[in-house]
Amino acid sequence: MKSDFSAITTDTPFYSFSEYLKKQFSVPVQKISLNIGSTCPNRDGTKGYGGCTYCNVESFSPDYCQNEKDLSAQLETGIRFFENKKKNPAFLAYFQSYSNTYADFKSLQLLFDQVLCHDHVIGLVIGTRPDCLSDEIISYLEEKAKTAYVAVELGIESTLNRTLEKINRCHTFEETVAAFDRLSNRKIHLGGHLIMGLPGESKTDILNHAKAISKLPVDTLKLHQLQVIKGTIMAHQYKHHPEEFHLFDYENYVELVSEFLTWLRPDIAIERFTSQSPAHLLIAPDWGGIKNYQTVEHVKAHLQLKGLRQGLNYTPDR
Repeated sequence: MKSDFSAITTDTPFYSFSEYLKKQFSVPVQKISLNIGSTCPNRDGTKGYGGCTYCNVESFSPDYCQNEKDLSAQLETGIRFFENKKKNPAFLAYFQSYSNTYADFKSLQLLFDQVLCHDHVIGLVIGTRPDCLSDEIISYLEEKAKTAYVAVELGIESTLNRTLEKINRCHTFEETVAAFDRLSNRKIHLGGHLIMGLPGESKTDILNHAKAISKLPVDTLKLHQLQVIKGTIMAHQYKHHPEEFHLFDYENYVELVSEFLTWLRPDIAIERFTSQSPAHLLIAPDWGGIKNYQTVEHVKAHLQLKGLRQGLNYTPDR
């Protein structure tokens, strides 16, 4: 992988997602989350039951994208919501909840084509799993990427197979690597999600995630602190075996993320550093309602204070 520090400056010592978007678009853009009622192969019995141990989809779905609304209604509601906040934005249709390529191809094609026909929608962002990408859907997305912005976000979550097994992901990291390889070189923008602090992972393990992800053809990365959410398998595990969990306090998390960035390839844009589950669902850790934009500023300040930047310790493969 190349080492490109062009997006890293003293003022912003990491490659921000806002800078990434400026390179892609000449107008302001906003994602609109959509829920098409997808499921996952580790929920419906194809690979397993119960889903990932940490997952409660209610914790990351905006109110306007409830799947009892049809897709057009969700899209229009989202557009109205953001038009009131931003001046003349263009929109990316973000298929967020569960695995949005886990359905028959014809059904998915109709849904994706439907939103791309909207006058204000200029692209697709599709969240899915590494093991839910058929040849048909990849070829379709490659064709759409010739005329629209197309991004696929894969749940990496961990680069350690022992962790993936423990959290019931029902796929391996090797499958993640293979999925990114199949998607690469097709003009599709590639993103990943990583959970910081899964049970059994040490600080060294987490820093090694940065090194492993840097070898993947990813353009963007979302970091999520581990949160224990009501209604999940993990909530039951945490109640009965809290000693198996190391949940970061906020200050230590900022320090960890800052160090993580130094090992990460400098041309990977950081889309977010934290998640924020609804207060009524959150069991732990309680950070007092800290927002992602606040964490962005705190990480930035910590990096500047320590004289660090994204990619400082990154060494490309020879």
